[in-house]
Amino acid sequence: SYFERASANIRYLGDYYGSSEFNISIKPEFSFPISDFALKVDLDLDYLSGSFDRSYFSNVGLKYGFFNAGVIPSIGYIYKDLTLRLGAAIYLGMDNENSNTDFFIYPRVSASYRLVDELLIAYGGVEGGLDQNTYYGFKEENPFVSPTLMIAPTNKIYESFAGLKGKLSNSVGYNVRAAYGNEENKALFQLNEYRGFQTNDRGYEQGNSFNVVYDDIQTFSVFGELNVDVSSTFSLGVNGTFNSYNTSQQMEAWNLPNLEASLFSNFNITKKLYGGVTVFYVGERKDLFTVNTGANPMQITLDGYVDANVHLGYRLDDQLSFFVKGSNLFGDNYEKWANYQVQGIQVLAGATYKFDW
Repeated sequence: SYFERASANIRYLGDYYGSSEFNISIKPEFSFPISDFALKVDLDLDYLSGSFDRSYFSNVGLKYGFFNAGVIPSIGYIYKDLTLRLGAAIYLGMDNENSNTDFFIYPRVSASYRLVDELLIAYGGVEGGLDQNTYYGFKEENPFVSPTLMIAPTNKIYESFAGLKGKLSNSVGYNVRAAYGNEENKALFQLNEYRGFQTNDRGYEQGNSFNVVYDDIQTFSVFGELNVDVSSTFSLGVNGTFNSYNTSQQMEAWNLPNLEASLFSNFNITKKLYGGVTVFYVGERKDLFTVNTGANPMQITLDGYVDANVHLGYRLDDQLSFFVKGSNLFGDNYEKWANYQVQGIQVLAGATYKFDW
């Protein structure tokens, strides 16, 4: 009766260059009611093992293996306008290849207080955790990484945050938040060194692939969001985030933007016809271009970009629907990653059918 739910994931990844990665992640959750309190205990078990046939600069292979076991207890308490959660995350981190074992304790504390009913709610807290990086995760975020990566977890020591949220009216909601975080071994994407044209089959040495570098980084961020329910059939929202990074060894927080913003809306034209619009902005990013001729590395700047997307759908009945989607409607062939332009205007049309079984 104390067991609530669990998620489990088993994944194997391989590629043309002989890389392999095996990952098992299990996260069960338990709840124990105690008088006026609710005791919750989450477990986080993650096993990772992988290898690359070579590093970027030599034929020596790379192997990595980690097992992280976490226990995350927390107590929730609600009294009138105050909601409080006190907890911690306790992790045992094992580096199997280097025979190293570390012990981590992170805070997991949050609170909110309704100052003026639902009009003004103050909230804050501090959280941390051990985030296991993977080859799969890196290639999902940046599909141009080379199969020569150093894989290691990120120690998110803490992120403290505070903010205000609520409703300006029945149809207008807001959220303003400031945060400061400290991370050890944060992963950053950086262009691999250009090694000149090769006659071998390694096609990722032409300044067209990315490596992962790690650094200790402190991040200050400010987030703001406004949501408007214009009617029961139309909603509109806008948000923005400003980030300021302080690196320890790297010159810049490579490929991380200082400014991000988005505008989004959803609408129902009729009971059957619906749609939505999303416009997002990503600010400038920095990267480092290196040539193996001994020249000094050259810092490059990727311009910020705006991307607009729209979708429309039509429900013929409860089972059959038709849709059309338009992406990058401004047609800007911007560079999301250095040396890679995105596709211009894209249109996708299709249909979905739900079988009544």
